[in-house]
Amino acid sequence: MSDLTAKTRSALDAAVAAIGGAPRKGQIEMAEAVSSALTDRHHLMVQAGTGTGKSLAYLIPALVHGRKVLVATATLALQRQLVERDLPAVVPALEKELGREVTFAIYKGVGNYICLQKMNSEEVDPDTELILEASYLEKDAQRLIAWAKSKGASGDRDDAPDVDRRVWLANSTSGRECVGADACAYGSQCFAVNAKAKAQLADVVVTNHTLLAIEIVDSHPILPERDAVILDEAHEFMDRTTQAVTEELTSGRVQRAAAMARKHMPGKLSDAFTKAADDFHDAMADYGDSVKGDFASLGRLEEIPSILEAPVRKVREAGAAITDALRADEEIIDPDSIAERARVKGAVTEITTTVGKLLKMGTSHVLWYEPTFSSLYLAPLSVSQVLRENLLTKTPVIATSATLTVGSGFDAMARSLGFLTQGATSEDEIDESEGEIDPSNFQTLDVGSPFDFAAQGVLYLPKHLPEPGRDGPSKEVLTELGELIDAAGGRTLALFSSWRGVEAADAHLRDVLKELPITIITQKRGDAVGPLVERFAKDETSILLGTMSLWQGVDVPGNSCILVAIDRIPFPRPDEPVMAARSSQADAAGGSGFMQVSMPRAALLLAQGTGRLIRSVDDRGVVAILDSRIVTKRYGSVLLNSMPPLWRTSDKSVVCDSLNRLRDSLAD
Repeated sequence: MSDLTAKTRSALDAAVAAIGGAPRKGQIEMAEAVSSALTDRHHLMVQAGTGTGKSLAYLIPALVHGRKVLVATATLALQRQLVERDLPAVVPALEKELGREVTFAIYKGVGNYICLQKMNSEEVDPDTELILEASYLEKDAQRLIAWAKSKGASGDRDDAPDVDRRVWLANSTSGRECVGADACAYGSQCFAVNAKAKAQLADVVVTNHTLLAIEIVDSHPILPERDAVILDEAHEFMDRTTQAVTEELTSGRVQRAAAMARKHMPGKLSDAFTKAADDFHDAMADYGDSVKGDFASLGRLEEIPSILEAPVRKVREAGAAITDALRADEEIIDPDSIAERARVKGAVTEITTTVGKLLKMGTSHVLWYEPTFSSLYLAPLSVSQVLRENLLTKTPVIATSATLTVGSGFDAMARSLGFLTQGATSEDEIDESEGEIDPSNFQTLDVGSPFDFAAQGVLYLPKHLPEPGRDGPSKEVLTELGELIDAAGGRTLALFSSWRGVEAADAHLRDVLKELPITIITQKRGDAVGPLVERFAKDETSILLGTMSLWQGVDVPGNSCILVAIDRIPFPRPDEPVMAARSSQADAAGGSGFMQVSMPRAALLLAQGTGRLIRSVDDRGVVAILDSRIVTKRYGSVLLNSMPPLWRTSDKSVVCDSLNRLRDSLAD
């Protein structure tokens, strides 16, 4: 054992003792592997099941090595857990063990902080006009301003009073519209600048996947410098990267930029941009009407629809003329005027950049129209190459999650993150890279879970149910679900792959369970997940019905969740443009879009959904997958091998007896 590995073990023991825990084999194994990766400067993928304690397993080695690490997570819940619970609980013990101060900070995008220049400006811009037009928002605005001026205020949206989204927008700005601290009258007081300055000095900086993804794709530093990157919840990073760099063009955004230009630089140029924005708005409305009900037109578009091409070009030309004029006019010295013009320039540049990418779209991108908000979207077909070039050659990357394997192998996830190129496997000989670190120089490790899944849980795989169709859950599936919930006495998290499924289940269960003392909590579109889960956890006989946002990150140990029901295997929808395009590309290259794209996505989601059941060593219960294809189709074995090893049965009576006994034991 190396000296650093021994120090890591000692520090881990001190941290675990500080939180009243006990040594865990998987946690120790992971910590030693992270220590080795940091020493030898190679990448590492670690699958660490629920209960491993992976946060300490990656934080402790980094701190022992004296490395500055950036931890990027997918969810706000994990960011808060790290900076509000995990790190504060162990830092005093670590400082004693290491003999030095240990610091940590959280860093978010500029838009997550109040902009003092915008808040104090006497100029009325389009965002502020919304508040003036809706007087009932004024109280929210006053509360936010009072808080921002209070002593010790962080300016962080998560710490701020709960205000209407429009009030927050009127008092914040995007990174592209920010003038920068040096040119801003409030630069020395800026909440975002001060948060970043604190983060620059910290040993551990916690951020989100999106911010890291934007920095990687733009190849422009946003986050503090670091010696290593830790991707927690790494199974989500490719999708988060794709979302972060997906361009969106709506007439509302174009008209907002035009209104800002008209306000701060009236004249022929802004008049031309306003006309272009209005023409684009009309063209988008006409296009929306022309494709209404035509589902074929709502998928991937091979090119910009002809009705939109001329208006889109006019927007780019008029916008470019404004940004050119703003660049040429550098005589303004008033800080407020500089800031206002920077916001105009930022908003217009954002539009012209997006439009430019739309017009230059090649085969490497996917374009589609979304009718609900009348939007055009442009997403990259693949992000693995940019991750390989702009992330994996720079510093060691530790990628970890409870679900990183598909069919018990790491290769699918390794390809999506850029560790492997298409066609290679993790056993292939490694070629030297010209970068500082070879992206292919990575190791994989599965440390399992401290839970005894086969003893703690049952996986129910009914063979008798009909295969799912396009019209939501069948009558037989809904009947089965109601009977299982009855046997469990509520205490059920029911996961659906579509809103149609949620709505059908809600209607059916309210009818068949109406005589029972079971509260039905149903997720609605736009609902925040946190309050729903809180209600579910508090009411032990309630059931929670929801769609994709509940498949991951829901942590309800104890008696409130003894049954997790899944309506169908969560394969990507055929009309999901990016996934469909990736599948087509794989097919065209002689591979299988189903096995290379759809299967890994479904396997990881299914593993995440199944993982909602056993959250502690004391949990017991049943996972029911109400989709017979998992046992009747050949690909079912790949899905089953990606899931926690629960005890399996297709016998309904065994499952209902188990739930009845468990329900009765909880009622005693």
